[in-house]
Amino acid sequence: MLKIALSGCNGRMGRVIADIVSARDNMQIVAGFDINTAKNGNFPVFADPFEFQGGCDVIIDFSNASSTEHLLAYCEQHHTPVVICTTGHSAEQLAKIREASTKIPVFRSGNMSIGINLMTELLRKSAAVLGDKYDVEIIEKHHNQKLDAPSGTALMLADAVAEALPYDAEYVYDRHERREKRPAHEIGISAIRGGTIVGEHSVLFCGRDEIIEIKHTALSREVFAVGAVDAAEFMAGCTQPGIYDMNDVIASRGK
Repeated sequence: MLKIALSGCNGRMGRVIADIVSARDNMQIVAGFDINTAKNGNFPVFADPFEFQGGCDVIIDFSNASSTEHLLAYCEQHHTPVVICTTGHSAEQLAKIREASTKIPVFRSGNMSIGINLMTELLRKSAAVLGDKYDVEIIEKHHNQKLDAPSGTALMLADAVAEALPYDAEYVYDRHERREKRPAHEIGISAIRGGTIVGEHSVLFCGRDEIIEIKHTALSREVFAVGAVDAAEFMAGCTQPGIYDMNDVIASRGK
């Protein structure tokens, strides 16, 4: 039986993940970590991970970027693999994640959806073929409660495109102060926040007289929860320190 600890258990995604895990026979949540210690499941909830005296095979983190460093300290002390689903980390926090990955297995992805991760591969291939003949624009839409903008997913998609372009792309988030024509070597990233939009990401390759659009729409949070639980199952079997992502999960299914 796979034992999972869930950080951010009382948040929107935490509750969805708890439902996904409860429907599987080979795993269970043994503890939750959250500043809100209300008990909404059949497991204890702790405000601080270090209050938990039991053991677990892996931790899923869907809390807040500000909690990451403390959670990593717990994981390092207990040699526990962690699946970091939280986004919006600062450069300093990302450095802490990389440092922790030299000691423990760390899974990190800007998006937990299998579909989004397959989309990144399509974008790399498209950018390699289309090259500098097409302008690249990314539009992401989320609900009005999301804290970070642009989304971690939008940045992940931008990175996938930039890796394959024949030039060093500049990420441009705001053009309202620019009084000039669009430079050729940039990737525009726009964020929309409204209502209860779960998540929508569009990447446009805009050329002369044609537009190629690659788009992903999440219709519920369950797609991210399933990806997180699948990643946790994969990470529980990882013994080597390092950074892992959804590509490793996808590759493991082909073996």
